[in-house]
Amino acid sequence: MSDPRLTPANGRVAHVSLKGQVAAERYTEGTWRQVETGVLPLLDAPDGSRTRELLQGERFCVLDQGDGFAFGFAGRDGCVGWVFEEFLFPEQPPTHRVNAIRSNWQEEPDIKRAMRLFPLSFGARVRVARIEGAWAKLAIQTPPDAVWFREAWMPAVHLAPVGALETDPVAVAEKFLGTPYLWGGNSAFGIDCSGLVQAALHTCGLNCPGDSDMQQTLGEDATGGAQRGDLIFWKGHVAMVVDADRLIHANAGHMAVAYEGIDTAIRRIAALGEGPVIARRRVRVG
Repeated sequence: MSDPRLTPANGRVAHVSLKGQVAAERYTEGTWRQVETGVLPLLDAPDGSRTRELLQGERFCVLDQGDGFAFGFAGRDGCVGWVFEEFLFPEQPPTHRVNAIRSNWQEEPDIKRAMRLFPLSFGARVRVARIEGAWAKLAIQTPPDAVWFREAWMPAVHLAPVGALETDPVAVAEKFLGTPYLWGGNSAFGIDCSGLVQAALHTCGLNCPGDSDMQQTLGEDATGGAQRGDLIFWKGHVAMVVDADRLIHANAGHMAVAYEGIDTAIRRIAALGEGPVIARRRVRVG
């Protein structure tokens, strides 16, 4: 049976690639749209539970719409679900990504004046209209009757070109240290184990699925001692090796992204009744 997390079909509508494979009333190529809000939850049903999240500037292919929701799949990893359609706009290809762990849009390029802020996570994507000194002016999209930003600025030092890649996934994961644990989270405001791994690998230019069981297919079986960047898997959980003795992971034990001794984590997780390590995978960058 096809994995519903990656099967763009809801019984009424399916992507054209599934014609002849799944039953639907109609098949469509869909329409690519762009997220225009800091963090947009991806739901398993309209008004349902969060399964993953999309960040500002990410792509979403809309296959179906109704009652304020849009059904489709994320461009980042193909994850299928429903989102609030009011936050989807026509595509305007981003030029930069947020490289600080967190930043903000603001209405004016001023570090002292009190004004409305629009928080952005590491990995969010924006379109820079121009750079003025230390500030980047963004090209943003808002509804005609919007009462929020007409202009948006952010510190240029918090941005990197979208094509600029990191080389060390562990260093990227370490940016998230202390970030609150959030089931299905993908942002610096809340993240889970697989969201952390995905953020780290994507920023290094590696494709990575959204959930830990899917991530277990990445790379190759790791042999010998633990090496920096190895992925350690339990049933329903993944962590990244920092060095021979430590790992980093977003976990409900700490309710945050934290370092933990490898042996300590193995004993603690087993004591919780969540089983032994089931795999260790080595993912190579470059």
